[in-house]
Amino acid sequence: MSIFDLDRWREVFDTLGANKLRTALTAFGVLWGIFMLIIMLGAGSGLKKGVTSEFDGFATNSLYVWTQRTTKPYKGLPSGRNFGLNNEDTKAIRELVPEAKVIAPRNEVGGWRGAANVVRGTNTGSYGIKGDYPEVVQIQPMQVTEGRLMNQFDLDQKRKVAVIGAKVINDLYEPGEEVIGSNISINGVYFTVIGTIKTKKSGGEAEDDAQSIFIPLSSFQLAFNYGNWVSYYGFMPIDGVSVAELEAKVLKVLKERHRIHPDDEFAFGTNNNEEEFAEYDNVFTGIDFLIWFVGVLTLIAGVIGISNIMLVIVKERTKEIGIRRAIGASPLSIVSQIILEALVLTSMAGYIGIVLGVWVIEFAGPLIEDKSFKNPEVNFQTILIALGVLIISGCFAGFIPAYRALEIKPVDALRTEN
Repeated sequence: MSIFDLDRWREVFDTLGANKLRTALTAFGVLWGIFMLIIMLGAGSGLKKGVTSEFDGFATNSLYVWTQRTTKPYKGLPSGRNFGLNNEDTKAIRELVPEAKVIAPRNEVGGWRGAANVVRGTNTGSYGIKGDYPEVVQIQPMQVTEGRLMNQFDLDQKRKVAVIGAKVINDLYEPGEEVIGSNISINGVYFTVIGTIKTKKSGGEAEDDAQSIFIPLSSFQLAFNYGNWVSYYGFMPIDGVSVAELEAKVLKVLKERHRIHPDDEFAFGTNNNEEEFAEYDNVFTGIDFLIWFVGVLTLIAGVIGISNIMLVIVKERTKEIGIRRAIGASPLSIVSQIILEALVLTSMAGYIGIVLGVWVIEFAGPLIEDKSFKNPEVNFQTILIALGVLIISGCFAGFIPAYRALEIKPVDALRTEN
């Protein structure tokens, strides 16, 4: 009997439609299981995007290094010693650590997230002033909205040029006023604006960049009497080198240069974005596994319900099955018919559950978005996997009833009273 036999399909729908309420209630278990699986997968996706959006605008394979107090005496120097980084450290790292693809030293007025007074005409404001190398844009990408970013020539010539964020523009300039080529005063030192940027970060980091002014590190050191001092570094490794490997080699060079005990783990502070991103990724891998585990168990509960109902249907059709066996129906035709009925019931319920789940995610998801929950969605590959689970579940639901149908002997079936 072919699967394309219209009589066969008519029999399937007649059987399932014989008791519509029972069929609907049974199918609801599968519908609810796949619906909840889709909803949970969408919610997991939204949560992951919200949390990992904190890495937007950062290279996920970046490393930051800064100094702290020493905790061990070394070569006649006491513990608890303060020390600083400098331009010579930059040269040494460039020469001795070929694994560093990007070396981006930075200074900030007033320290990390400090601020300085900025004046333009009668307008004033307090903003973060960052002295950088041009390479910083590889670690923290910026979108130029007008003009240009600083370049190596600006750095080498110690040019007093500045790139400013969106909030600085809004505070210091009138609407429509020309920004590029204008001058601003930072702590009494004048800089020419050469570009405006829009950050690619999100959350608090985006706000920080919007109210920041970026100038060449050499100009920063000269204008604000920082000598050759560097506050902290940003690094990126070459391809094929992990951030952890780069970190070990950078710290080795810096410890030797500043006479820090090789085992002093607290003399430098570090932030390994690669490890941090991997930790988040591992957490969400675990969440995805838990979602699939709970969702599949819920789906299996519905499948067991379908299997039980198919057993009831087989028992109700004992005489019919016996007659079909008596007139020569093959075991395969009996088994395939029962499995097909279970598969159709499972697939129909599952399809409705998938459609409802995707609809809820598509239309309700944007209504509950915030900084930690963004753009929930279920990709096409996940839907295909869910459909595969459904098909396997449908076959499983029909297997036991089909096996029970094969155990029916034609003689005994003909004696059965309906």
